[in-house]
Formats: sequence, structure tokens, C-alpha cells
Amino acid sequence: MVYLVDDTQPVAAFALADVIREESRDVVQRLHAMGIEVAMLTGDSEAVARAVAEELGIDTYFAEVLPEHKDHKVAELQKQGKQVAMVGDGVNDAPALTRADVGIAIGSGTDVAIESAGIILVRSNPLDVVHIFELSRATYRKMIQNLIWATGYNVFALPLAAGVLAPIGIVLSPAVGALFMSLSTVIVAANAQLLRRMQFAS
Repeated sequence: MVYLVDDTQPVAAFALADVIREESRDVVQRLHAMGIEVAMLTGDSEAVARAVAEELGIDTYFAEVLPEHKDHKVAELQKQGKQVAMVGDGVNDAPALTRADVGIAIGSGTDVAIESAGIILVRSNPLDVVHIFELSRATYRKMIQNLIWATGYNVFALPLAAGVLAPIGIVLSPAVGALFMSLSTVIVAANAQLLRRMQFAS
């Protein structure tokens, strides 16, 4: 609150509040849909933090957090067995970005925050945080698919190349084995390249 006083007499009062970006609400909803818990660290008062958390549907909030204590809150979440991705843009966020399992800095933030983070958001769009999780999950799925293919291929190809079926007349020549090995590599690489065609919903 800001008060206008005329010779010790209050004549007006102004209530100020940060405007919540519409994208922020969408980000929280989409993270929840992915099964990700959302927490907020803020130096604002308890009342303000609670109001913002309730409006956005944030799971956990820490209010009146001093700048030097942000990394303590990240450590507190980690002690609960949670993996923490921290998003920040200020000098005071740097220790928390470093301590978090994944530090995400806003590209328009301070140099210290950018240097402390593992991921930099070029745009100042909170939706890019969702895109990071979408891309990471898609990448993990591709890794599993390629691992299954490579393992399955070797389980069948190696015994065949060793002559397991030679008694019944099935022999894999070195040339054919080399061809199959190259084909396996091409299939794995092509499957990974499909990530380049991934589309993100705005």
C-alpha cells in the first residue's frame, strides 16, 4: 500500500500489485499435467505469496525469503527426495541455480545468473520451461527406444555371427554381418533425428 499524506492527514491510498503474466497460469497447468510439482520462492510477504500461489495453483510457496536463503530452500526440497529445477534471472538467484539439479536462467537476466545455470532461455517466455521438459522427456524416450533396438539386435546377431545356427546350415558371413551392423547404426541415428521434427505447442 502507498499512502498520500497532506500535512499528516492521509488523503488517499493506493494498492499496488505485480501483474501475473497469463502465460504463467498456462505453464503451471501444463507442468501439473506432466506430473511436475511447482514451487515458488519469493521475497514478498506471506499474504501476497499466498494470493499468487492460490491464483496460479502453485503447490508450494516460500514467502519472505531473503536473497541469501534461496539456495537453502532448494536444498530443503532436495532433502525431501525431490529433484529440483530452479528458474531465476537475478544475482540473488545464482546460488540457488547452482545448487538445483537443473538451473534454468532467463536470457534477459543478469550475467551471474546466466553463468550459474545449466540451461539458458533465450526468450523471456515462461512457456519455454514447459518445452524443456517436453524435449527432455522426448529425448529420454528416444534413448530407451534406441537402447532396446541395439540390445535386441545384438542378442540375436552376435550368436548368429558366432555360428550358433551353423549346424543347420545358417551361416552369417562377415560381409553380411558388417552390413547389418551398419544398418543398425543408421536406424538408431534416423530414430534420433526424429527429435528435430518435434513441435512445441505455444
